[in-house]
Amino acid sequence: MGSSIAIEGLHAGYGAVRVIEDVTISAAPAETVVLLGTNGNGKSTLMKCILGLVRPSAGRIVADIDGGRHDLTRLSTEEIVDLGIALVPEGRRLFPKLTVEENLLLGAYRRSAREQMGRNLDTCFSVFPQLAERRGQLAGSLSGGEQQMLALGRALMLAPKILLVDEPSVGLAPILVARTIDAIKELKDKYQLTVLMAEQNFTQAVRIADRGYVIVHGRIAVEGRSADELNNNDLIKKFYLGL
Repeated sequence: MGSSIAIEGLHAGYGAVRVIEDVTISAAPAETVVLLGTNGNGKSTLMKCILGLVRPSAGRIVADIDGGRHDLTRLSTEEIVDLGIALVPEGRRLFPKLTVEENLLLGAYRRSAREQMGRNLDTCFSVFPQLAERRGQLAGSLSGGEQQMLALGRALMLAPKILLVDEPSVGLAPILVARTIDAIKELKDKYQLTVLMAEQNFTQAVRIADRGYVIVHGRIAVEGRSADELNNNDLIKKFYLGL
C-alpha cells in the first residue's frame, strides 16, 4: 500500500517572522514532487514543518502511510520519523568523526528499521558501492559527492515510506549534482518511495519530477501538473531558464 502526504493551508515562521503563508501541496504514492525556489523562499522551513522541527501556526500536514492517516502537526519529530518519513537535510549533516558504516547505522532509528538493519545496510552498499569501499573511512574525509550519497544512504536505512530531500545539489559540482539526482530517482523507482524534493536547480530537478511547485516569498506561485507544464511555464522560463 502506497504512502502519500498532503499539506493544506500551511502558515509557519520563526517568532514574528512569517516564512510560509497558505501553502497547499501534495505528493501521491510513489510520486516525485519537486518544490522549486531560490534561497530564502521557505523551502527548508516547509521541510522542517513536515518533520515537526518547526510548528506551523495554522494548517494541516496529513500523511497516509500503510492505510493509516496521521496529522503530523500533532506528532513529535520522533513519532513522525517512526512512521517512516525520512529527511535528507540541506548540508547533509553527517557525523564527520564517525565512519561511513557508523553514520549509516545511526539512520536505522525506527523499530522496524532496526529489525532489518543488516539487510538495509547491504542495500545501501548495493545502491552506493563507493560507500561499501569506504565503510571504515571517516565521513568527514569523503568528497562532497560521497557525503551526499552517505546522507541518502542514511535516510534509506530508516526503511522510509516517504523521503524528503532538501537541496541535494548544494555545494556539488554540476556532474555530481546530476549523479545525485539520478540516485534519488533510482531509490524512488526501486523502492516505490514517495519523494518530496526541495531544490533550486530547476533543470536537474525537473529531470526526475512527475510534477512540482514553485514557491516565492513563502507562497506557491506556480503549480505544474507535469514536468512539461513546468518547463513551459512563462514565469519559470523568465526567472529560471533565462528565456
